[in-house]
Amino acid sequence: MPKSVTRTYSRYSREAVALLAGLIRTARKEKKLTAQEMADRTGISRGLLLRIEKGDMKCEIGVVFEAATLVGLKLFDADETTLTRQRRQVEDKLSLLPKSVRKPTKAVDDDF
Repeated sequence: MPKSVTRTYSRYSREAVALLAGLIRTARKEKKLTAQEMADRTGISRGLLLRIEKGDMKCEIGVVFEAATLVGLKLFDADETTLTRQRRQVEDKLSLLPKSVRKPTKAVDDDF
């Protein structure tokens, strides 16, 4: 059985997750959805939804984004076509960069 890894997160990451969690919870309540109704619509358990709304850093990002989308939160400051265009720009840029990154190796000075 693998050991559990304890991760540390920056304060910025923790605050960003807490903000997103609060926004999801607020939007769900404004739409008058119970946690169970929201969980059913998202296709997850009620417990996972509550973990998302509490800002648990171990929740899968795809599920968090889906929950945010279902309550109408805009994850990025762009409409769908702008988001697609930006994604393509990133893909184009990645295609120009090397496939892998390697640290430069030092030349061995074996001249005695």
